[in-house]
Amino acid sequence: MGARADSDAAVAAIFQAKGRPADHPLIVHVADATQAATFAASLPPAAQRLMQAFWPGPVTVIVPRAPGVAAASAGGQDSIGLRCPSHPVAQALLRQAAALGVPGVSAPSANRFGRVSPTSAAHVVAEFGPELLVLDGGDCPVGIESTIVDCSRGHPVLLRPGLLTRGALEAALGEPLLAADAHAPRASGTLASHYAPRARVRLWAGDALAAALHDRAMCPPG
Repeated sequence: MGARADSDAAVAAIFQAKGRPADHPLIVHVADATQAATFAASLPPAAQRLMQAFWPGPVTVIVPRAPGVAAASAGGQDSIGLRCPSHPVAQALLRQAAALGVPGVSAPSANRFGRVSPTSAAHVVAEFGPELLVLDGGDCPVGIESTIVDCSRGHPVLLRPGLLTRGALEAALGEPLLAADAHAPRASGTLASHYAPRARVRLWAGDALAAALHDRAMCPPG
C-alpha cells in the first residue's frame, strides 16, 4: 500500500485504511540513493555502507530526517526509514512517480494493521476488496519483511531482523550490530503484537508436533 511520501494528507489515508496508529512510522521507498537524500538530514557512514552493499534490496536504514519533510511517514519522529526495493515493478513505479515530481512513496504492507503481511495480489483483494487499486507484480519471491537497521545514533542497531543475515550486515558495516534499547526509534513492524494471524496458533516441540500431526491424521476433526 503506498502514497506519496511528501504529502502528509496522502500518507494519512494509509493510516486510515489500515487502522494503523499515527505514531507507528512508515518506510519511505525510493528509486535510488539520490532520492533518499531528499528525506535525510544526513546519511551517516553506516547507512551509506548498507545502501552501497544492499540497495536495491531488502534493507531499510533509519537516518536523521530532513526538517519539514515526511513528518507523517516518520510517525512524528526526527528519524525516517528509507528503502530502495529491487522488484522491477516497484522500481518502475518509483521511477515513473519521480518523473511526475514524486520524490518517494511511503509504503507499508497492504494489510489491516497487526495482521499477517500479504504475499500476493489475491491476499490484498481478500483483505480490502475494491477499496484499493492493486498493482499485481506477481507473488512475493520471499515474503519476509525488510531488515531494519538504525543508523541515526552513531553505532548501527538492528531493529527488525529480515532476509539479510546479521553476518552479512556486519560484514558490510565493518562493525558489529547492537541490539535495540529503550532509546531506539520506533520502527515499522516492531510492536509487541504484530503480524498476527486470525487463527488459533499452537507451539509444539519437535516430538510433540510429530505426535500431534499423527493424531490429527488418524482422527481428523469433524
